Amino acid sequence: MQPQIIIIGGGLAGCEAAWQAAQRGISVLLYEMKPKHFSPAHVSPLLGELVCSNSLRSNSIYNAVGLLKEELRRMGSLLMAVAEETKVPAGEALAVDRQAFATRLTSLLQNNQNIKIIREEITRLPDEGIIIVATGPLTSPALTEFLEKLTGAAYLYFYDAIAPIVDGESLNMEVIFRASRYGQGNDYLNCPLNQEEYYRFVEELLKGEKVPYRDFERPLHFEGCLPIEEMAQRGRETLAHGPLKPVGLIDPRTGKVLYAVVQLRQEDLAGTAYNMVGFQTKLKWPEQERIFRLIPGLEKAKFLRFGSMHRNTYIHSPSLLSPTLQFKKEERIFFAGQITGVEGYVESTAMGLIAGINAALFAQQKSLVVPPSTTAIGSLLQYITNPLPKNFQPMNINFGLFPPLPIPCKGEKKHKALAERALHDLEEWKASLSL
Repeated sequence: MQPQIIIIGGGLAGCEAAWQAAQRGISVLLYEMKPKHFSPAHVSPLLGELVCSNSLRSNSIYNAVGLLKEELRRMGSLLMAVAEETKVPAGEALAVDRQAFATRLTSLLQNNQNIKIIREEITRLPDEGIIIVATGPLTSPALTEFLEKLTGAAYLYFYDAIAPIVDGESLNMEVIFRASRYGQGNDYLNCPLNQEEYYRFVEELLKGEKVPYRDFERPLHFEGCLPIEEMAQRGRETLAHGPLKPVGLIDPRTGKVLYAVVQLRQEDLAGTAYNMVGFQTKLKWPEQERIFRLIPGLEKAKFLRFGSMHRNTYIHSPSLLSPTLQFKKEERIFFAGQITGVEGYVESTAMGLIAGINAALFAQQKSLVVPPSTTAIGSLLQYITNPLPKNFQPMNINFGLFPPLPIPCKGEKKHKALAERALHDLEEWKASLSL
Protein backbone atom coordinates (compact mmCIF):
# COMPACT_ATOMS: atom_id res chain seq x y z
CA MET A 1 0.00 0.00 0.00
CA GLN A 2 1.33 3.43 -0.94
CA PRO A 3 0.24 5.63 1.97
CA GLN A 4 -1.19 9.04 1.22
CA ILE A 5 -1.11 10.03 4.89
CA ILE A 6 1.28 8.98 7.66
CA ILE A 7 -0.10 9.20 11.20
CA ILE A 8 2.23 8.98 14.18
CA GLY A 9 0.53 7.79 17.36
CA GLY A 10 -2.20 5.22 17.97
CA GLY A 11 -3.98 7.03 20.80
CA LEU A 12 -7.47 8.50 20.58
CA ALA A 13 -6.58 11.34 18.21
CA GLY A 14 -4.46 9.17 15.93
CA CYS A 15 -7.12 6.46 15.71
CA GLU A 16 -9.90 8.95 14.96
CA ALA A 17 -7.74 10.72 12.35
CA ALA A 18 -6.89 7.42 10.66
CA TRP A 19 -10.54 6.41 10.47
CA GLN A 20 -11.71 9.75 9.10
CA ALA A 21 -9.07 9.72 6.37
CA ALA A 22 -9.72 6.07 5.50
CA GLN A 23 -13.47 6.68 5.26
CA ARG A 24 -12.69 9.25 2.56
CA GLY A 25 -10.78 6.70 0.49
CA ILE A 26 -7.32 7.79 1.62
CA SER A 27 -4.65 5.17 2.35
CA VAL A 28 -3.18 5.58 5.83
CA LEU A 29 -0.02 4.33 7.49
CA LEU A 30 -0.52 4.44 11.26
CA TYR A 31 2.63 4.19 13.38
CA GLU A 32 2.37 3.09 17.04
CA MET A 33 5.48 2.37 19.10
CA LYS A 34 3.76 -0.07 21.49
CA PRO A 35 4.48 -2.86 22.32
CA LYS A 36 8.15 -2.34 21.42
CA HIS A 37 8.26 0.81 23.55
CA PHE A 38 5.89 1.98 26.27
CA SER A 39 5.50 5.43 27.79
CA PRO A 40 5.68 5.71 31.60
CA ALA A 41 1.87 5.56 31.80
CA HIS A 42 0.88 2.98 29.17
CA VAL A 43 0.70 -0.77 29.77
CA SER A 44 -1.45 -2.22 26.97
CA PRO A 45 -0.37 -2.96 23.39
CA LEU A 46 -3.87 -2.04 22.18
CA LEU A 47 -4.64 1.15 20.27
CA GLY A 48 -6.72 3.82 21.98
CA GLU A 49 -5.61 2.89 25.50
CA LEU A 50 -7.39 5.00 28.13
CA VAL A 51 -4.82 5.84 30.80
CA CYS A 52 -6.20 8.24 33.40
CA SER A 53 -9.84 7.22 33.72
CA ASN A 54 -12.58 5.25 31.99
CA SER A 55 -14.94 8.23 31.98
CA LEU A 56 -15.62 10.46 28.99
CA ARG A 57 -17.54 12.75 31.37
CA SER A 58 -21.06 14.17 30.98
CA ASN A 59 -23.38 12.99 28.23
CA SER A 60 -25.82 15.91 28.51
CA ILE A 61 -25.75 18.25 25.52
CA TYR A 62 -26.30 21.13 27.94
CA ASN A 63 -22.88 20.38 29.38
CA ALA A 64 -19.96 21.52 27.20
CA VAL A 65 -18.29 18.11 26.95
CA GLY A 66 -21.65 16.41 26.36
CA LEU A 67 -22.29 18.86 23.54
CA LEU A 68 -18.84 18.10 22.12
CA LYS A 69 -19.68 14.38 22.12
CA GLU A 70 -22.94 15.04 20.29
CA GLU A 71 -21.13 17.07 17.64
CA LEU A 72 -18.64 14.25 17.18
CA ARG A 73 -21.46 11.75 16.75
CA ARG A 74 -22.99 13.95 14.08
CA MET A 75 -19.61 14.15 12.36
CA GLY A 76 -19.33 10.35 12.19
CA SER A 77 -16.78 9.84 14.98
CA LEU A 78 -15.55 6.26 15.26
CA LEU A 79 -14.52 6.66 18.89
CA MET A 80 -17.94 7.88 19.97
CA ALA A 81 -19.54 4.85 18.29
CA VAL A 82 -17.12 2.46 20.01
CA ALA A 83 -17.71 4.21 23.35
CA GLU A 84 -21.45 3.60 23.01
CA GLU A 85 -20.81 -0.08 22.27
CA THR A 86 -18.62 -0.57 25.34
CA LYS A 87 -20.21 1.79 27.89
CA VAL A 88 -20.74 0.92 31.55
CA PRO A 89 -23.20 2.46 34.04
CA ALA A 90 -22.05 5.94 35.12
CA GLY A 91 -25.16 8.06 35.72
CA GLU A 92 -25.28 11.02 33.36
CA ALA A 93 -21.68 10.41 32.33
CA LEU A 94 -20.41 8.24 29.49
CA ALA A 95 -17.91 5.73 30.87
CA VAL A 96 -16.54 2.66 29.12
CA ASP A 97 -15.00 -0.71 29.84
CA ARG A 98 -11.54 0.43 28.80
CA GLN A 99 -10.31 -3.05 27.80
CA ALA A 100 -13.38 -3.67 25.63
CA PHE A 101 -13.11 -0.16 24.19
CA ALA A 102 -9.47 -0.52 23.14
CA THR A 103 -9.98 -4.07 21.86
CA ARG A 104 -12.90 -3.07 19.63
CA LEU A 105 -11.13 0.04 18.37
CA THR A 106 -7.97 -1.91 17.52
CA SER A 107 -9.97 -4.55 15.68
CA LEU A 108 -11.83 -2.01 13.53
CA LEU A 109 -8.65 -0.24 12.47
CA GLN A 110 -6.75 -3.46 11.80
CA ASN A 111 -9.54 -4.69 9.54
CA ASN A 112 -9.91 -1.46 7.55
CA GLN A 113 -8.47 -2.01 4.07
CA ASN A 114 -7.27 1.60 3.84
CA ILE A 115 -5.27 1.47 7.09
CA LYS A 116 -1.96 -0.28 7.70
CA ILE A 117 -0.60 -0.32 11.26
CA ILE A 118 3.17 -0.36 11.82
CA ARG A 119 4.46 -1.13 15.31
CA GLU A 120 7.59 1.01 15.34
CA GLU A 121 8.84 4.11 17.14
CA ILE A 122 9.22 7.18 14.95
CA THR A 123 12.07 9.41 16.11
CA ARG A 124 11.85 12.04 13.37
CA LEU A 125 9.24 13.14 10.84
CA PRO A 126 9.67 11.99 7.24
CA ASP A 127 11.01 14.67 4.89
CA GLU A 128 8.12 14.20 2.47
CA GLY A 129 4.43 13.29 2.52
CA ILE A 130 1.38 14.33 4.51
CA ILE A 131 1.88 13.69 8.22
CA ILE A 132 -0.35 13.89 11.29
CA VAL A 133 1.53 14.08 14.58
CA ALA A 134 -0.77 12.56 17.22
CA THR A 135 1.80 11.33 19.71
CA GLY A 136 -0.05 12.75 22.68
CA PRO A 137 1.24 14.27 25.90
CA LEU A 138 3.67 11.37 26.41
CA THR A 139 5.61 11.83 23.19
CA SER A 140 8.84 9.79 23.25
CA PRO A 141 12.03 11.66 24.20
CA ALA A 142 13.64 11.20 20.77
CA LEU A 143 10.65 12.55 18.85
CA THR A 144 10.20 15.31 21.40
CA GLU A 145 13.75 16.45 20.74
CA PHE A 146 13.12 16.42 16.98
CA LEU A 147 9.87 18.38 17.32
CA GLU A 148 11.56 20.98 19.49
CA LYS A 149 14.00 21.64 16.67
CA LEU A 150 11.23 21.57 14.07
CA THR A 151 9.01 24.09 15.85
CA GLY A 152 11.82 26.35 16.97
CA ALA A 153 9.94 26.87 20.22
CA ALA A 154 10.53 25.45 23.68
CA TYR A 155 7.98 22.89 24.76
CA LEU A 156 5.64 23.63 27.60
CA TYR A 157 4.61 20.91 30.02
CA PHE A 158 2.44 20.07 32.99
CA TYR A 159 1.92 17.06 35.20
CA ASP A 160 -1.06 14.77 34.93
CA ALA A 161 -2.04 12.28 37.62
CA ILE A 162 -3.81 8.90 37.48
CA ALA A 163 -6.39 7.73 40.04
CA PRO A 164 -6.24 4.29 41.70
CA ILE A 165 -8.55 1.37 40.84
CA VAL A 166 -9.81 -1.00 43.56
CA ASP A 167 -11.12 -4.56 43.40
CA GLY A 168 -14.90 -4.62 43.81
CA GLU A 169 -14.81 -7.81 45.87
CA SER A 170 -12.56 -6.16 48.48
CA LEU A 171 -15.05 -3.38 49.28
CA ASN A 172 -17.02 -3.29 52.53
CA MET A 173 -20.59 -3.02 51.27
CA GLU A 174 -21.95 -2.86 54.82
CA VAL A 175 -20.60 0.69 54.91
CA ILE A 176 -20.60 1.68 51.24
CA PHE A 177 -23.92 2.54 49.63
CA ARG A 178 -24.96 2.81 45.99
CA ALA A 179 -26.43 6.09 44.73
CA SER A 180 -25.94 8.97 42.31
CA ARG A 181 -26.25 12.61 43.31
CA TYR A 182 -29.74 14.08 43.67
CA GLY A 183 -31.37 10.70 43.25
CA GLN A 184 -30.29 10.38 39.61
CA GLY A 185 -29.95 6.59 39.64
CA ASN A 186 -27.54 4.41 41.60
CA ASP A 187 -24.49 4.11 39.36
CA TYR A 188 -21.86 5.14 41.92
CA LEU A 189 -20.59 3.49 45.10
CA ASN A 190 -20.25 5.96 47.96
CA CYS A 191 -17.90 5.77 50.94
CA PRO A 192 -19.34 8.04 53.68
CA LEU A 193 -17.11 10.02 56.04
CA ASN A 194 -18.13 11.86 59.19
CA GLN A 195 -16.21 14.92 60.33
CA GLU A 196 -13.76 13.00 62.50
CA GLU A 197 -13.04 10.44 59.78
CA TYR A 198 -12.60 13.18 57.18
CA TYR A 199 -10.16 15.23 59.28
CA ARG A 200 -8.09 12.14 60.09
CA PHE A 201 -7.92 11.27 56.39
CA VAL A 202 -6.81 14.79 55.42
CA GLU A 203 -4.20 14.83 58.20
CA GLU A 204 -2.63 11.57 57.00
CA LEU A 205 -2.88 12.67 53.39
CA LEU A 206 -0.82 15.76 54.15
CA LYS A 207 1.80 13.67 55.97
CA GLY A 208 1.97 11.04 53.21
CA GLU A 209 5.31 10.42 51.53
CA LYS A 210 5.29 11.38 47.85
CA VAL A 211 7.38 10.30 44.90
CA PRO A 212 10.08 13.00 44.59
CA TYR A 213 10.48 15.08 41.48
CA ARG A 214 13.55 14.45 39.37
CA ASP A 215 16.21 17.14 39.04
CA PHE A 216 14.93 18.45 35.70
CA GLU A 217 11.28 18.51 36.76
CA ARG A 218 9.27 21.18 38.49
CA PRO A 219 5.80 20.75 40.05
CA LEU A 220 3.63 22.49 37.45
CA HIS A 221 0.19 20.84 37.51
CA PHE A 222 -2.83 21.08 35.22
CA GLU A 223 -5.41 22.82 37.39
CA GLY A 224 -8.25 20.54 36.26
CA CYS A 225 -6.42 17.38 37.34
CA LEU A 226 -4.58 18.22 40.56
CA PRO A 227 -3.21 15.45 42.80
CA ILE A 228 -5.51 14.99 45.77
CA GLU A 229 -2.70 15.74 48.24
CA GLU A 230 -1.99 18.97 46.36
CA MET A 231 -5.62 20.03 46.82
CA ALA A 232 -5.52 19.12 50.52
CA GLN A 233 -2.62 21.55 51.05
CA ARG A 234 -4.93 24.42 50.12
CA GLY A 235 -6.94 24.01 53.31
CA ARG A 236 -8.52 21.36 55.50
CA GLU A 237 -11.99 21.83 53.98
CA THR A 238 -10.86 21.97 50.35
CA LEU A 239 -11.55 18.31 49.57
CA ALA A 240 -14.97 18.45 51.26
CA HIS A 241 -15.89 21.18 48.77
CA GLY A 242 -14.11 19.46 45.87
CA PRO A 243 -13.89 15.77 44.91
CA LEU A 244 -15.23 14.66 48.31
CA LYS A 245 -18.20 17.03 48.38
CA PRO A 246 -21.33 15.33 49.77
CA VAL A 247 -23.83 17.55 47.94
CA GLY A 248 -26.82 15.67 46.54
CA LEU A 249 -26.23 12.51 48.59
CA ILE A 250 -28.05 11.32 51.71
CA ASP A 251 -26.59 8.76 54.11
CA PRO A 252 -29.17 5.91 54.08
CA ARG A 253 -28.16 4.95 57.61
CA THR A 254 -28.96 8.35 59.13
CA GLY A 255 -31.11 10.10 56.53
CA LYS A 256 -28.77 13.08 56.72
CA VAL A 257 -26.35 14.79 54.36
CA LEU A 258 -22.81 13.44 54.76
CA TYR A 259 -19.82 15.50 55.88
CA ALA A 260 -17.77 14.11 52.99
CA VAL A 261 -17.94 11.21 50.55
CA VAL A 262 -15.55 9.30 48.33
CA GLN A 263 -17.23 8.09 45.14
CA LEU A 264 -16.23 4.96 43.23
CA ARG A 265 -17.08 4.64 39.55
CA GLN A 266 -17.47 1.29 37.81
CA GLU A 267 -14.47 0.44 35.60
CA ASP A 268 -15.63 -2.63 33.66
CA LEU A 269 -18.84 -4.18 32.34
CA ALA A 270 -18.72 -6.95 34.94
CA GLY A 271 -18.50 -4.48 37.83
CA THR A 272 -15.39 -6.10 39.30
CA ALA A 273 -13.24 -2.95 39.43
CA TYR A 274 -13.89 0.62 40.59
CA ASN A 275 -12.08 3.91 40.01
CA MET A 276 -11.60 6.28 42.96
CA VAL A 277 -13.14 9.44 41.49
CA GLY A 278 -10.90 12.50 41.79
CA PHE A 279 -8.07 10.60 43.54
CA GLN A 280 -5.19 11.42 41.22
CA THR A 281 -2.05 11.24 43.34
CA LYS A 282 1.73 11.32 43.55
CA LEU A 283 1.84 9.43 46.85
CA LYS A 284 4.16 6.43 47.01
CA TRP A 285 2.31 3.15 46.55
CA PRO A 286 2.63 1.90 50.18
CA GLU A 287 1.36 5.28 51.36
CA GLN A 288 -1.65 5.07 49.04
CA GLU A 289 -2.51 1.69 50.50
CA ARG A 290 -2.13 2.93 54.09
CA ILE A 291 -3.94 6.25 53.71
CA PHE A 292 -6.75 5.28 51.35
CA ARG A 293 -7.68 2.34 53.59
CA LEU A 294 -8.63 4.93 56.23
CA ILE A 295 -11.69 5.69 54.08
CA PRO A 296 -14.77 3.88 55.45
CA GLY A 297 -15.56 0.90 53.25
CA LEU A 298 -11.99 0.64 51.92
CA GLU A 299 -10.45 -0.86 55.07
CA LYS A 300 -9.42 -4.01 53.21
CA ALA A 301 -9.37 -2.60 49.70
CA LYS A 302 -7.26 -4.45 47.16
CA PHE A 303 -5.66 -2.03 44.72
CA LEU A 304 -5.67 -3.22 41.13
CA ARG A 305 -3.83 -0.09 40.07
CA PHE A 306 -2.19 2.55 42.22
CA GLY A 307 -2.29 6.21 41.37
CA SER A 308 0.68 7.71 39.57
CA MET A 309 1.90 10.85 37.89
CA HIS A 310 3.66 11.58 34.64
CA ARG A 311 4.98 14.44 32.58
CA ASN A 312 2.71 15.68 29.80
CA THR A 313 4.01 17.59 26.79
CA TYR A 314 2.26 19.98 24.43
CA ILE A 315 3.26 22.55 21.82
CA HIS A 316 2.51 26.25 21.80
CA SER A 317 -0.25 25.85 19.23
CA PRO A 318 -1.28 29.55 18.98
CA SER A 319 2.07 30.43 17.44
CA LEU A 320 2.57 27.18 15.50
CA LEU A 321 -0.76 25.98 14.10
CA SER A 322 -3.47 27.34 11.81
CA PRO A 323 -7.16 26.61 12.61
CA THR A 324 -6.98 23.69 10.14
CA LEU A 325 -4.39 22.13 12.52
CA GLN A 326 -1.64 22.57 9.94
CA PHE A 327 1.88 23.48 11.00
CA LYS A 328 2.35 27.02 9.70
CA LYS A 329 5.92 26.42 8.54
CA GLU A 330 5.08 23.22 6.62
CA GLU A 331 1.42 22.80 5.65
CA ARG A 332 1.87 19.10 4.89
CA ILE A 333 2.28 18.52 8.64
CA PHE A 334 -0.78 18.40 10.91
CA PHE A 335 -0.96 18.08 14.68
CA ALA A 336 -3.81 16.44 16.59
CA GLY A 337 -4.83 15.48 20.11
CA GLN A 338 -3.44 16.54 23.47
CA ILE A 339 -0.11 17.60 22.03
CA THR A 340 -1.99 20.62 20.61
CA GLY A 341 -2.98 21.80 24.08
CA VAL A 342 -6.49 20.40 24.43
CA GLU A 343 -7.09 18.40 27.58
CA GLY A 344 -9.29 15.31 27.85
CA TYR A 345 -10.29 12.21 25.92
CA VAL A 346 -13.18 13.78 24.02
CA GLU A 347 -11.27 16.95 23.20
CA SER A 348 -8.36 14.89 21.83
CA THR A 349 -10.78 12.86 19.72
CA ALA A 350 -12.25 16.06 18.29
CA MET A 351 -8.83 17.30 17.20
CA GLY A 352 -8.11 13.92 15.65
CA LEU A 353 -11.34 14.08 13.70
CA ILE A 354 -10.58 17.52 12.25
CA ALA A 355 -6.96 16.64 11.48
CA GLY A 356 -8.04 13.43 9.73
CA ILE A 357 -10.65 15.19 7.62
CA ASN A 358 -8.34 18.06 6.67
CA ALA A 359 -5.36 15.82 5.89
CA ALA A 360 -7.64 13.81 3.58
CA LEU A 361 -8.85 16.98 1.88
CA PHE A 362 -5.25 18.17 1.55
CA ALA A 363 -4.33 14.86 -0.11
CA GLN A 364 -7.26 15.33 -2.51
CA GLN A 365 -6.19 18.93 -3.19
CA LYS A 366 -9.50 20.22 -1.89
CA SER A 367 -10.28 23.18 0.36
CA LEU A 368 -9.76 22.48 4.05
CA VAL A 369 -12.50 23.05 6.64
CA VAL A 370 -12.90 24.67 10.03
CA PRO A 371 -16.18 24.31 11.98
CA PRO A 372 -17.89 27.52 13.14
CA SER A 373 -16.50 28.96 16.37
CA THR A 374 -20.02 28.75 17.81
CA THR A 375 -19.70 24.94 17.90
CA ALA A 376 -17.83 23.04 20.60
CA ILE A 377 -15.29 21.73 18.10
CA GLY A 378 -14.84 25.18 16.57
CA SER A 379 -14.43 26.87 19.94
CA LEU A 380 -11.64 24.45 20.87
CA LEU A 381 -9.87 25.12 17.57
CA GLN A 382 -10.29 28.84 18.17
CA TYR A 383 -8.76 28.52 21.64
CA ILE A 384 -5.66 26.57 20.65
CA THR A 385 -4.91 28.58 17.49
CA ASN A 386 -5.79 32.11 18.62
CA PRO A 387 -2.44 33.97 18.79
CA LEU A 388 -3.68 36.52 21.34
CA PRO A 389 -3.30 34.67 24.71
CA LYS A 390 0.13 35.27 26.25
CA ASN A 391 0.06 32.39 28.71
CA PHE A 392 -1.24 29.40 26.76
CA GLN A 393 -2.29 26.48 28.96
CA PRO A 394 -4.07 23.15 28.24
CA MET A 395 -7.83 23.46 28.34
CA ASN A 396 -10.88 21.23 28.60
CA ILE A 397 -13.93 22.23 26.59
CA ASN A 398 -16.13 24.67 28.51
CA PHE A 399 -18.86 27.16 27.65
CA GLY A 400 -16.49 30.01 28.45
CA LEU A 401 -14.71 29.31 25.15
CA PHE A 402 -17.87 29.93 23.08
CA PRO A 403 -18.64 33.32 21.49
CA PRO A 404 -21.24 35.28 23.49
CA LEU A 405 -24.92 34.98 22.67
CA PRO A 406 -26.63 37.91 20.93
CA ILE A 407 -29.04 38.17 23.87
CA PRO A 408 -27.19 37.64 27.19
CA CYS A 409 -28.56 35.10 29.67
CA LYS A 410 -27.19 33.06 32.56
CA GLY A 411 -27.03 29.57 34.04
CA GLU A 412 -28.92 26.68 32.52
CA LYS A 413 -30.75 28.98 30.12
CA LYS A 414 -27.40 30.15 28.73
CA HIS A 415 -26.05 26.62 28.39
CA LYS A 416 -29.18 25.48 26.59
CA ALA A 417 -29.03 28.43 24.20
CA LEU A 418 -25.33 27.86 23.47
CA ALA A 419 -25.94 24.16 22.82
CA GLU A 420 -28.90 24.76 20.52
CA ARG A 421 -26.98 27.38 18.56
CA ALA A 422 -23.98 25.08 18.27
CA LEU A 423 -25.95 22.14 16.88
CA HIS A 424 -27.89 24.38 14.49
CA ASP A 425 -24.68 25.97 13.17
CA LEU A 426 -22.98 22.59 12.90
CA GLU A 427 -25.77 21.18 10.73
CA GLU A 428 -25.81 24.27 8.49
CA TRP A 429 -22.03 24.10 8.12
CA LYS A 430 -22.11 20.37 7.28
CA ALA A 431 -24.84 20.91 4.69
CA SER A 432 -22.96 23.76 3.04
CA LEU A 433 -19.86 21.58 2.63
CA SER A 434 -21.65 18.26 1.96
CA LEU A 435 -19.82 16.72 4.92
